Amino acid sequence: MSGGSGKKTYEGQSIAVTFEAGRCQHAAECVRGLPEVFDIERRPWIQPDNAAADRTAEVVRRCPSGALRYHRVG
Repeated sequence: MSGGSGKKTYEGQSIAVTFEAGRCQHAAECVRGLPEVFDIERRPWIQPDNAAADRTAEVVRRCPSGALRYHRVG
């Protein structure tokens, strides 16, 4: 995980997910859409390797606030 400017990046083997807390509107699209990756009860709360990169990317794209972003790794 890396951070800076209120952003944190959670890196997996195939995809990295960046979360910007200040933009989050708590719509919970991520938590409902892919709870095995996005779980606020767990630390770290984003674990990109817990699902296929394509599924993770699909859920990240549904984030209405843009608080979540991704890039492919490798």
